[in-house]
Amino acid sequence: MIEKNTLNIRTLVLCGLFAALMAVGAFIKIPLPGIPFTLQTIFVLLAGLLLGSRAGLVSVLVYIFIGLAGLPVFSGGGGLLYVLKPSFGYILGFALGAFVTGWIAERKAASSTVRLILAALAGTGVIYALGLTWYYIIANYYLNTPMGVGALMVSGFLMTFPADIIKIGLSVVLAKRLAPFVRRSIYKEV
Repeated sequence: MIEKNTLNIRTLVLCGLFAALMAVGAFIKIPLPGIPFTLQTIFVLLAGLLLGSRAGLVSVLVYIFIGLAGLPVFSGGGGLLYVLKPSFGYILGFALGAFVTGWIAERKAASSTVRLILAALAGTGVIYALGLTWYYIIANYYLNTPMGVGALMVSGFLMTFPADIIKIGLSVVLAKRLAPFVRRSIYKEV
């Protein structure tokens, strides 16, 4: 059996698949004032829930790297200067969010639905924490478009969180259904 701490070819292929799914999810969006609603977070949470902390993190880092390298895989394009966009903090949050989601899901009783929901909630919380902080800093100090904390919480959290609850539920249901296939693929005997 393959060691849990190694990234084998099958795991790397799944990391690439999730990076591609995140790119596709960026283009399925509903424009909202400030932060667009996209399906990226479903694939970020699924990467953590299905691949675990390390491989989930790798898949998001691949996605971020190809976006910063210039491929237009983010919801607003791509390129190195994308780091100066207020919404880039959410993309950074994807990496830590996938890691936290996977780390919690890997704990004992990982198949427990409650644990998967808590893992997805924690990962979403990390995405919001980094995203809102980055948005505030870039909007107020780089773009010089002052935005108060209250307005940021309304546009960056309250308007998007109800949809994220649905995405959390969907990612947990999908993870429970897909986990046997993914685990069999990752940990197949050589």
